[in-house]
Amino acid sequence: MKGAHIAGVGSRIIHIADSHNNIDFPAWLLYPSTQTPIDTHIGPFPISVCPEGPIAEGQFPLVIISHGGGGSHLLYRTIALHLAGNGFFVAMPEHYGNNRTDNSLGDTDRNIALRTHHISLLIDELLNATDGPSGSRLGLIGHSMGGATALALAGAKPWSRQRLPIPVTSDNRIAALVLLAPATAWFQHPDSFEEITVPILAYRAQHDSITPRWQTELLVEKKKVGPVPIIREVPGAGHLSFLAPYPESMKRPDFPPSQDPPGFDRVTFHETLKSEILEFLSELL
Repeated sequence: MKGAHIAGVGSRIIHIADSHNNIDFPAWLLYPSTQTPIDTHIGPFPISVCPEGPIAEGQFPLVIISHGGGGSHLLYRTIALHLAGNGFFVAMPEHYGNNRTDNSLGDTDRNIALRTHHISLLIDELLNATDGPSGSRLGLIGHSMGGATALALAGAKPWSRQRLPIPVTSDNRIAALVLLAPATAWFQHPDSFEEITVPILAYRAQHDSITPRWQTELLVEKKKVGPVPIIREVPGAGHLSFLAPYPESMKRPDFPPSQDPPGFDRVTFHETLKSEILEFLSELL
């Protein structure tokens, strides 16, 4: 970040090939740019960025954001935009077979194996690019199933419902995790966390019926090596409160991702959330 002149945030879509599985998947990139941003749309969401803008000169650590099961990589733009505007290079993959338009792999063992493999491929692509992020160690943010993905990449060992280990390959370039209502039910084996050493900042929602309180408690109970995880409970929040606030035109009772428990202010919460995540990652990357 040193010496950088950041006028705005660049925006770019890339595609990553998984030749072994004959798969390709998109990733949305946000990064510091020298161009002045313009008001545009990414999908249905208004955002102020520099489409295809040049990356600014400087040292910009990489952060990957892994979305929840059946979700979208576009739903964490509040956090991503804040990080990119403060000197980070942020990449958000759309997970193959576990996204809003194709959830054919949802809730399968293959899903978590593909997710981890694809994020490592994305990291390879970005760190080898001539105009990509700097450094060889990065941060990983994951929401719900994205939290399980982040833990597996950092060394945690997932197990199937049949009580069999799921083969995943960890990535020693992961230096810090931010977990948003993480789906830790995959890691109930006593030895699941014996190899995970990185610092963790984890959030849980008070009114979360999808990944309830015990799932973040597993982090404290089972992680024995490295720093003790920082756990923050968000009063009044629900599982979907970690998604970026929706435009007013998209908020309606029959669209659960746009809704929160009564009285919860998602807009105000995300102002706090993005600042806390920035502070945590800035100290470690």
